[in-house]
Amino acid sequence: MNHDTTSKILRTVPREKAFYFFTSIGNYTGESASSLKEFMDKINGINVKSLEFHLYRGDFNKWMDEVLQDKELAEEIIRLQKSNFSGNILRNQLYATISRRIKHLTNTLEKSHRQTL
Repeated sequence: MNHDTTSKILRTVPREKAFYFFTSIGNYTGESASSLKEFMDKINGINVKSLEFHLYRGDFNKWMDEVLQDKELAEEIIRLQKSNFSGNILRNQLYATISRRIKHLTNTLEKSHRQTL
């Protein structure tokens, strides 16, 4: 994965492309995320019903694939979806998955930055 792709995945997107958390159709939680890091930070505070709602509708993987353009993470989220977790187990698994991905992308960026120096 090159520097530009990694930077694109980690960027902050405009508000209209942010992820908006709902607990069901029409029930907005008042929370949104404009970057993968912000998304990860919100996971622990969001109503778990919202996490379940979006995961099983395919909203998370769709946003990660189409907006952040991170196909690899989208596929990991689909695998998580197939495990049928719920409640805090789902919250913890989702957080761990996103956290690992951010760490990997950040390390990739740092490595490519050192190579250009």
